Amino acid sequence: MRTLLMWLLVPLALATIVGAALLYPFGHEQKTGAAIGLHQKPVEAVITGLQANCGDKCIAITVRMTDGDASGQSVTIPSPQGPGAPHFQVGDEVVLSYSGSQPQAAESYQIVDFQRGWSLFVLALLFAGAVLLLGRWQGLAALGALLLSFAVLALFIMPSILAGENPLLVAVVGAGLIMFVVLYLTHGVSARTSTAVLGTLVSLALIGVLGALFSVVSKLTGLDEDTVNLVTLLGTDIDTRGLLLAGTLIGALGVLDDVTVTQTSAVWELRRANDKLTWRELFAAGSRIGRDHMSSVVNTLVMAYAGAALPLLLAISLAGRSLGEVLTAQQIAQEIVRTLVGSIGLVAAVPVTTALAALVAVRQEVPAAETPPEPTEPEPKTVKRPKPEPKTEKPRPARIEGDLFIGYDPDKGPWERPSAPRARRAAPARQAPPARRRSSGSP
Repeated sequence: MRTLLMWLLVPLALATIVGAALLYPFGHEQKTGAAIGLHQKPVEAVITGLQANCGDKCIAITVRMTDGDASGQSVTIPSPQGPGAPHFQVGDEVVLSYSGSQPQAAESYQIVDFQRGWSLFVLALLFAGAVLLLGRWQGLAALGALLLSFAVLALFIMPSILAGENPLLVAVVGAGLIMFVVLYLTHGVSARTSTAVLGTLVSLALIGVLGALFSVVSKLTGLDEDTVNLVTLLGTDIDTRGLLLAGTLIGALGVLDDVTVTQTSAVWELRRANDKLTWRELFAAGSRIGRDHMSSVVNTLVMAYAGAALPLLLAISLAGRSLGEVLTAQQIAQEIVRTLVGSIGLVAAVPVTTALAALVAVRQEVPAAETPPEPTEPEPKTVKRPKPEPKTEKPRPARIEGDLFIGYDPDKGPWERPSAPRARRAAPARQAPPARRRSSGSP
C-alpha cells in the first residue's frame, strides 16, 4: 500500500515542481512605484499638535517626519473631520503620502494611514506562543509550514500572475506546493499523510472544474473595483476570470487541509481501537464523524466570505434594490460562486478522503497500542504517634486465706479446716448483750 501511494503521489509532486519551474518568471523584472505611475512615497511621522481652525469639517494636524527627504522637520496638514474620517491624537504615529515635488511644502504630504508595526508584531508573538504552548514540536512545524505558505504566495504566485501567466494554472501549482509542504512538514511522511494529500488533490480538482464551469455559465468577469485598479496599474491584459478562480482555490485550500487530515486521523484511530473492522465499517464510522465536521466547516466558509463582503452588502442594500437584484449583481454573484463551489469541494472531500483512508487503513498493520501503566493505589500514610508508656500494674493486695474466725498464718504450714466442735471451742465466747428492761411507764 505504501508503494502504491508512492507511485500515485511522486508523479504529482514532480509535476508540481516542473509546473512551478515553467510558470516562474525567470528574468522578468516587474515595474513598481514610479515606473507604473505611482509617484506617491510613504513617509513616517508623529503627530505633535491638533488645531481646529481650518473650517467646520476640517482639522489642522502638525506632524514631525521621522524619515524621508525632510526628516526631523514639521509641517501642518489639513485633514477632514466628521463621519467616516479617522480620529487623531497627539503622539499618534502615522504614515504620510509624499508626492515627491517639494519636501518642505505641506502641500506635498497627505495623511493616509497609521503605523501598526509594533501592535502586529506583539500579536504575532502571542499567536506563536499559543501554538507552541499547545502543539510543542508539532506546533513549531506548523509555524514553519505557515511561513513557507507565505513564501510561496509572495515569491511564486504573485510574481507569476503579475508577469502575465494564467492565474488559474499558477493557483493550481501554488496550491500543490503549499499542500505538499504544509501537510508533510506538519504531520510527517506517512501513509496517513499521503492519504490526506490524495483527498485534498481530488477536492481541489473538483473545485477548479466547477469554478471554471460556473464562472462561464454565470458570465462572471471578475472585474471588481480592486481588479480594475490592478489592470489599470499594470497596463497589460490579465485574465480577471482566472484571477477570480485562483482566489477561490487558494481560499478553499486551508479548509480542505483541515477536513482531509481530520478524516484520515479519525479512520486511523478507529482502526487502532478495533482492528476487526472491515472497509465498509470503517467507511461508515468515518462518514458519521465527517458529517458533523462537514456541517460546521461549510458554515465557517460561508461566514468567512460573508464577513469579507459585508461592507459591499451594506452598500448594495442602501440602493433600494430587490433581493434578487442584489444576489445576481457582479460583486455578490462572484462571492456566491466562490462560496458554493468551495462548499461542494468540502462536502466531496469527506466521502472521498474517508474511502481512501479506509482502503489504506485496513491494509496497514495495526501498531501495538501503548498500554498505560496500571494505576497503583497510594500507600496509606502512617502517622507516627508516640508510643504509649507501658502501664505498670498496681500490685494486687494479698489474698486473705484462712479461717475467718481463727485467722491463718502461712508460716505455720498448710492450712487445714478445723472440725466444727473444735472451731467452736477455739472461738472466744461472746457475751450476750444485756437485756433491755421494759419501761413500765412510771417515772
